[in-house]
Amino acid sequence: MSTTPPTSPPPGTPRSPGRRPEWAGRNYTLLTAAAVVSNLGSQGALIASAFAVLGAGGDSGDVGLVAAARTLPLVVFLLVGGALADRLPRHHVMVAANSLNCVSQGLFAVLALTGHAEPWSMMLLAALGGTGTAFFSPASEGMLLASVRGPQASRAFAFYRVAMHGAGIGGAALGGALVAVIGPGWVLAVDAAAFAAAGALRALLDVEKIPRREGDKVSLLRDLREGWQEVIGRSWLWSVVLQFAVVNAVVGAAEAVYGPLVAEEHLGGPGPWGTALAGFGAGTLLGALAMTRWRPARPLLAGTLCVLPLALPSAALAVPLSAVGLFVVMFVSGTCVEVFGVSWMTVLHQEIPEDKFSRVSSYDWLGSIAMLPLATAIAGPVESAVGRSAALWGCSGLILLLTLAVLCVPEVRNLRRAPGAAAVPVLPAPEEGLPETVTTPGGERPGA
Repeated sequence: MSTTPPTSPPPGTPRSPGRRPEWAGRNYTLLTAAAVVSNLGSQGALIASAFAVLGAGGDSGDVGLVAAARTLPLVVFLLVGGALADRLPRHHVMVAANSLNCVSQGLFAVLALTGHAEPWSMMLLAALGGTGTAFFSPASEGMLLASVRGPQASRAFAFYRVAMHGAGIGGAALGGALVAVIGPGWVLAVDAAAFAAAGALRALLDVEKIPRREGDKVSLLRDLREGWQEVIGRSWLWSVVLQFAVVNAVVGAAEAVYGPLVAEEHLGGPGPWGTALAGFGAGTLLGALAMTRWRPARPLLAGTLCVLPLALPSAALAVPLSAVGLFVVMFVSGTCVEVFGVSWMTVLHQEIPEDKFSRVSSYDWLGSIAMLPLATAIAGPVESAVGRSAALWGCSGLILLLTLAVLCVPEVRNLRRAPGAAAVPVLPAPEEGLPETVTTPGGERPGA
């Protein structure tokens, strides 16, 4: 590693063939590569875990309980994970979390392959994986936001999500096919290997040029209080977090519990369901590509309007539409919700101080998944009480109602993109002539 970075080329100098864009620094490139690897495995594993439960003789209630076990540790540990990520080297937290995910998915795979999977053991391993995600997610978003600079932030986030969702498309489609052909156990084993590879990439991240925040010795409770003050002082932030507390809960119940059951009974099994999820991934890819060019003057308004079509998949499952129709609906909703995703990351990057990225991210994630364990756990009983179709129509109605309510918040409608320079402190240039980096937050929806 060189000790003196080469002089940066003058502005306007043409970029040589094969040279990375200005915003694609070393850390950004490693983070993107790791996200691609982990998403290839994780998207297939989401399908595999549901069908592993069904293959072991479980029903919709068991599928919901395993899904709830995966998300409950997020509720318990996210705030602690966010505080630790703002005081410890973020890449160390990420690698440790990836290691835990690798072990939990590997053991899950062994149980599925040997036929010894029981509901309690699957719930325990799902909970271990959720614990890893609770510590990984705030650190990951803080690290990504710390790897992007100023005016190119929106484009960098969009390209990151293009790569991530592109991997998700292949992972969901391939995972659904592999579950049908070779069984869920092998797909879970592939996911364990993907976590190991992603962790190895993240171990190479360079944090020497990211300044340590002052106050590392203050109490954890004070850290959490400061993060809370950042959230509660911004009506646009807490209103969207509350919105997604419900939206993510009902979407999670529909996709983790009702979706596989509809696929099993009406669409032909895991293959068509995997293809439908790949349609959502293809839509997010198109949405992210569009956001590399489109820079809405009111990003939060544009993003929130694009949450409305997220009500469509639940309605399509309630009908239910054919596999082709469901694919189209998932594609449209994926395209629209990705506009929200990039807009949300851009606004967070613009408005939140760098040293509070991970803590604000942890409150964002906590609010966004707080109701998910309850929703997935009660999905089976609700289906028994009112019927699957009525439950799915209820999911769609809640998404529409909450999104329209958020549009009534003035700051959501009126918050504008800051012109030109970054709204956060500029960090020193990295070594080896790579592009300069700055920090920014991000807002991915549950999953990892």
